[in-house]
Amino acid sequence: MTANVLQAAVVTALICVGSFFLAVGTLGLLRLPNVYNRLHATSKAATLGAASIFLAGFVHFGGEGAGLVSLVGIVFLFLTAPTGAHMISRSARRMGVDFLPDVYWPRVLEAESERETETEGE
Repeated sequence: MTANVLQAAVVTALICVGSFFLAVGTLGLLRLPNVYNRLHATSKAATLGAASIFLAGFVHFGGEGAGLVSLVGIVFLFLTAPTGAHMISRSARRMGVDFLPDVYWPRVLEAESERETETEGE
């Protein structure tokens, strides 16, 4: 009986943690100023939230059947979420979406400093 109560408590805690992170990601999507900030909020929070809920499914169902599907879902999530976020940010940059003021793409900043060095030498 105690194992069932402990299992239910762990499942409840994981679902609450997952729901919290998903809610924070949703608020970040709605409230942050540009695509890069929104992307960061949603990719990090959604990954943690969904992984927690998948883990709750694993704890509830055990290591076979639906529990195994939950573990595969976690692996898939951790492989695809960062890759998708990276591709979206690169696409936004290539489309010309600006950063916030005083924020620069690293290579752009390096290229500008090299140009300044070249013009000073002349």
